Amino acid sequence: MSVLTRDEAQTRAQILDVERYTIALDLTTGEETFDSRTAIRFTARAAGDTFVEVKPATLRSISLDGHPLDPALLDGNRYPLTALAAGPHELHIDAAMRYSRTGEGMHRFTDPTDGESYVYTQLFMEDVQRVFAAFDQPDLKSVFSIDVTAPEGWTVLGNGVAEHAGEGRWTIAATPLVSTYLVAVAAGPWHSVTTEHAGLPFGIHCRRSLAPYLDADADEILDITRALYDRYHEKFDEPYPFDSYDQAFVPEFNAGAMENPGLVTFRDEFVYRSAVTDTERQTRAMVIAHEMAHMWFGDLVTLTWWDDIWLNESFAEYMGYQTLTEVTLPRALNSVSAGESPFPDTWVDFGVARKGWGYDADQRPSTHPVAPDPDAVPDTASALLNFDGISYAKGASALRQLVAWLGEKDFLAGINTHFARHKFANATLADFIDNLASATDRDVHAWAEQWLRTTGVDTLTAEIAAPEPAAPAPNGNGNGQSWALAVTRDGSRPHRITVGTYDHALGAQGGPGRLALRDRFELDVPGDGTPTIRPGRRPALVVLNDGDLTYAKVRLDTASWDTVLTGLSGIPDALTRAVVWNTARDMVRDAELPPATYLAAARTHLPHETDLALVQGVLSFAAGQVVDRYTIPEDLPAARATLTDLCRDLIRRTEDGSRPGLRLIAVRHFIDAATQPDTLRTWLDDGTVHGGPELDPELRWRILTRLAVLGATDEAAIATALAADPSATGREGAARCRAALPTAEAKAAAWDALFTDDTLSNYLFTATAQGFWQPGQEELTDDYVARFYPDAIALAARRGPAIAEAAGRYAFPAYAVDPVSLGTGTRALEDPDLIPALRRKLVDQLDDLRRALAVRSAVALAD
Repeated sequence: MSVLTRDEAQTRAQILDVERYTIALDLTTGEETFDSRTAIRFTARAAGDTFVEVKPATLRSISLDGHPLDPALLDGNRYPLTALAAGPHELHIDAAMRYSRTGEGMHRFTDPTDGESYVYTQLFMEDVQRVFAAFDQPDLKSVFSIDVTAPEGWTVLGNGVAEHAGEGRWTIAATPLVSTYLVAVAAGPWHSVTTEHAGLPFGIHCRRSLAPYLDADADEILDITRALYDRYHEKFDEPYPFDSYDQAFVPEFNAGAMENPGLVTFRDEFVYRSAVTDTERQTRAMVIAHEMAHMWFGDLVTLTWWDDIWLNESFAEYMGYQTLTEVTLPRALNSVSAGESPFPDTWVDFGVARKGWGYDADQRPSTHPVAPDPDAVPDTASALLNFDGISYAKGASALRQLVAWLGEKDFLAGINTHFARHKFANATLADFIDNLASATDRDVHAWAEQWLRTTGVDTLTAEIAAPEPAAPAPNGNGNGQSWALAVTRDGSRPHRITVGTYDHALGAQGGPGRLALRDRFELDVPGDGTPTIRPGRRPALVVLNDGDLTYAKVRLDTASWDTVLTGLSGIPDALTRAVVWNTARDMVRDAELPPATYLAAARTHLPHETDLALVQGVLSFAAGQVVDRYTIPEDLPAARATLTDLCRDLIRRTEDGSRPGLRLIAVRHFIDAATQPDTLRTWLDDGTVHGGPELDPELRWRILTRLAVLGATDEAAIATALAADPSATGREGAARCRAALPTAEAKAAAWDALFTDDTLSNYLFTATAQGFWQPGQEELTDDYVARFYPDAIALAARRGPAIAEAAGRYAFPAYAVDPVSLGTGTRALEDPDLIPALRRKLVDQLDDLRRALAVRSAVALAD
């Protein structure tokens, strides 16, 4: 198969205007293939040669302007169109296309709960060719008109309103001008909840077996959707550009969601079968906000080529988080009253759950600018690699800094100019910066060069001293005392930050470790080199980037760090605590803070933490990185005991039922950290955690997985659990458990399923891979470390980018933290058969392995 190059796309865009696709899909032809008939009306501006893309199971016929062409001329995924005359043309293609089991193209899923089948499209980047023939590049926008024949009893959804003509025939309203990768169809016996808002039909949809769970949250989802829709209309001058707004929660979806205009598709884990925390509900709301922002950023105005993917993702990420903090709901949600913001602290979640993703990606060899040079994205295969923490989290952080520097009024004026100039068309970075510049006197072009064209993370370090000689305090305040702050920058970007200063709280309400905000002030870094003089005694704590408005690592002065170790949970603002926890996280990763010190801080402060996103983020890093990867073997028993004691303490503190979200987080992490099976087996037998919660499907499978790791269950128990929960998530839970069993037979069977069988769906592959590698099972898995690389390389070549990405992320031997594993992996990067998607994952994983080894080495030297 040939990937599309940027040069080829530019040449084709100069030759062609594409006016309309008329597509007929027949989904009644069996479980393996469907029929696809496409008519493309286009105009050649000049005589010449070009090609159309299609990836059929069988290409039955193709004709141009009524003249049949030879199907045998199809070369991989390209059919040549030679000696085209200038003027209008009509191309007809009739093909049988394969359903996907990997979430690419037209994915087909049969629900094990009730036997019902569902199909949906995911056409991102170049997978439209798996569904219908197309001139597949983002800047050849067109109108799409689609008819679908589906089995009786199915409902068909699309980018526009779909009408049923009887006998399984559906017609989807023609789109305005959109790019090929944004076309969407979803069909099956959907359970739907529909309403109307602002004169448009709104709907949410899921498979029938999830109907009770969607119904339970339908008011919440629709209230949030309507509130976001209204808020975006307050921000944007251009109205919502499509004729309806459907949100389909679909099975085995690879991404979090996809911004298909008029039909957003979400992974259906967002239809909660089991208990979740308020933070997880906030995450779902943020994804809804992110995808709706795409209706403008990406769908109305679309990138010209994939080097500008940040114009889609960074903006949707920033707008999603920011707009969610601004909306209010007409009715109460959980503990939030009507008329209040249900999610006022979304930036805390961003800081602890997303920003680290960006920092990590930006320190790897695979880093790239937020807006890379066009030559750095020469084809679609390389473009796919840029959907990472830089294009999402770093880009959103850069935009947040831009708004802090530019002001929201000018920022919104610039993007509204951008929409007006490029609606239903395409745009580039240069277009966007020009449009921003039209709304402000600031040098936005220089800002873009410094922030969007560079790589790496700046580090801001606070240095604090008393002025010499002592300077009088401004305005005579501070009892004649003052202190000086100098900020050094390791990096090249300008930063506008807020500095927060804190003192130990006094009085009965403060208590030991409590801190009170003294002052916040803005500071430009770099400044003129002169320390900033502030009145009063030296604060107990000085926090750079208080409010988290810039993208930079922060280092505290020594006295402030001492305050943090004893008083972190006493910092009054959760976003400030997120900045400090990220500082600790960075220091561990940079081998500047011992892993045991991080664990001790978590043990001290998490029992007093009130923000669930912070508890979840700190526990996840503590368990998944600090204990499992950074701690040297001789320190592991103590590290695991600290983690278990922390979770047990959180469980004890929530026995009164006042904080069910915190209790749920603690129970989950206690299960995952358990080194003895007795408590878990008791909970499983009793069907409840003592004092609550009762075990729902997620907790049951989590406990059974941990018992499998500990060798405290067997195949018979797993089969019994699957019989009790034969759902799709039950199948995934059983696959995870079976792969986790500490026997040679279980590991061999799991490995064969992963790397030889080739029948696992994307979700079952991931679940099996998650179960396979387990800390403490090294004697069973050591021999598979070297096998992973050739087997994964061959698998990726056979099954493509989606499975390659899953193999690199979940099947990588992450717990083999030793130089031999690093050397084996490094040599594997020289294999010429490595496809780009797997190469990128291996480069990142091996860099993380190199970092883990460096942390362990630092600990060993210190000991």
